[in-house]
Amino acid sequence: MDKLDKDQENTQDQERNPRELESRETNEREKPWTPPNLLPDPTPEEGYVFRWIRTASAGQSDNMNVSTKLREGWVPVKAEDHPELQMVKDKNSQFEGGVEVGGLLLCKAPKEEIDKRAKHYSDQASQQMEALDANYMREENPAMPMFKERKTQVSFGKGGK
Repeated sequence: MDKLDKDQENTQDQERNPRELESRETNEREKPWTPPNLLPDPTPEEGYVFRWIRTASAGQSDNMNVSTKLREGWVPVKAEDHPELQMVKDKNSQFEGGVEVGGLLLCKAPKEEIDKRAKHYSDQASQQMEALDANYMREENPAMPMFKERKTQVSFGKGGK
C-alpha cells in the first residue's frame, strides 16, 4: 500500500457526525436548577401589556388602588385564558376566575393606551422642569450666569489613609 491508500483508509475509519447534528442546543451545558418566579409571566399577547396590580396590602384590601387601575384601562386576566400559569386560586379572592397571587391581580391593557399614559406623564414632567427652569432663571444675571446647561456629576472624596 502506498501513502495515498493509507490516508484514505484512515479517513474512512474516523467517525464523523453530520454537520446538521452539531448545533448550539446539543453542545449547550445543562442549566442549574433555579426556583420558580413568585409571580409567573403570562404568554405575551400581541398589542397588550401585562401588569400585577395590588389588591391587598398587609391583609387589608386596597379597593382604591384596584378601582383606580380599572379606570385607567387595566382589565383582570382570566385564569382560563392562561392555563400555562398553573395557579392555585386564592380562597378569599374578590375576582372570581382571575389570576391572583398574594394580594396581586394579573391585569392587561392595550399597549396603545399604556403608551398614551406614559406620554402624558412624560409631558407633565417636562412641563414641570421647564417651569422650574423659568423660575430659577428669573433670578439670573447675564454678567454672572447660574448655569449654562443642566447636568449632574458624581464625585467621590479621597478618603483617609
